[in-house]
Amino acid sequence: MEAFSLSAQAFFLGALQGLTEFLPISSSAHLILIPWFFNWHNPYIDSLTFSVAVHAGTLLAILLYFSQDWLKMSSGLWEIMRHGRLQNFPNKLILYIILASIPGALAGIFLEDIVEVIFRDPLLIIFPLIAVSFLMIYAERQGSQEICLEDMQLIQAIIIGLAQSLALLPGVSRSGITITTALLLGFRRESSARFSFLLSAPIIAGAAIFHLRHLLTGERNIDLSILMLGAASSFFIGFLAIAFLMRFLKEHSLHLFAYYRLSLAAITLLGIICS
Repeated sequence: MEAFSLSAQAFFLGALQGLTEFLPISSSAHLILIPWFFNWHNPYIDSLTFSVAVHAGTLLAILLYFSQDWLKMSSGLWEIMRHGRLQNFPNKLILYIILASIPGALAGIFLEDIVEVIFRDPLLIIFPLIAVSFLMIYAERQGSQEICLEDMQLIQAIIIGLAQSLALLPGVSRSGITITTALLLGFRRESSARFSFLLSAPIIAGAAIFHLRHLLTGERNIDLSILMLGAASSFFIGFLAIAFLMRFLKEHSLHLFAYYRLSLAAITLLGIICS
């Protein structure tokens, strides 16, 4: 029974990571709040090893869903290295993604340990949930939504990359803050989401590698089946979440996600008051 319970938690939290990593509702907030709500405390599920596994699953989902983009950008990167050519869009896009990833990478390296200690309190998660919700609503009203991804300039990519570094705070949402920032800069919803997802790949890969370094001298008692279950569910649900959001944003706004975030903040506050 205990093994079944552990497997169920691994599957659920892997799926939760896949879903909330890409929907603009904050994966870090959910991975803190859900175990808090249900009083789940398991060394396997809380381990860095499990975190690496589910991040690997979501990374694979991004690479597979946008495989054509990655192939074109790989060719573009080769052209840049050999000839310094930036004429076509894939060449520019891979350069933009690399440069825009730097602020988030630096924030993760220097600030993650501080954030892990201070900002994992459910009460503190409420504030970013609410703030980004209102920012989403504002961006939907004020953004021109006229610019295509192919027309992106380097400075715009850097601004979105700077915004991505805020996602280190639980409750912000990496996809939420990057899509919202792109909307504020005038990009169309679909273009905003596409760049947000492509930009997430280096950050997710970096997070997995950053956590992996701790495992070299840390955890040894690892249940491989639990890791595979978490990774598989995060990959499968993550892939579906990307496909859903890309289609959803063609015709719908971010309001649904903003209202969900506000509801989650209210439920969390109620849980704190009643506990």
